[in-house]
Amino acid sequence: MSLCTLFRRLIPTAPSADRSGAGPIRQVDPATAIEWQASGQAVIIDVREAHEHAAGHIPGAILNPLSSFDPSRVPTDPAKHLVFHCQGGMRCGPAAERMVAAGHTGSINRLRGGFAAWVNAGGPVER
Repeated sequence: MSLCTLFRRLIPTAPSADRSGAGPIRQVDPATAIEWQASGQAVIIDVREAHEHAAGHIPGAILNPLSSFDPSRVPTDPAKHLVFHCQGGMRCGPAAERMVAAGHTGSINRLRGGFAAWVNAGGPVER
């Protein structure tokens, strides 16, 4: 059983948005997320584990690991884009679904390809 399958079984989820990007959960490409971050228009949530975050992370990203994800620890600012990311783009899905299940009504942007795609696109990294 994969880690993603295990998380999906253990973590209650809300109905997902359709894959077209409509609805509360959307995909965002790394270039757009980099632009938002550089201009201060994003709140970035890192749902990887602490050891992954410590090895390298997006500057200003808030660590809230999926294994202990707490929607109440996610700051929401209607004036900013809420962006969730993990390493490869899979774990941020269940985290986004938990956020919606907890009552979040704004849009949530999942970083397509995760932190790996961010790095490949030339996004800044803190170590």
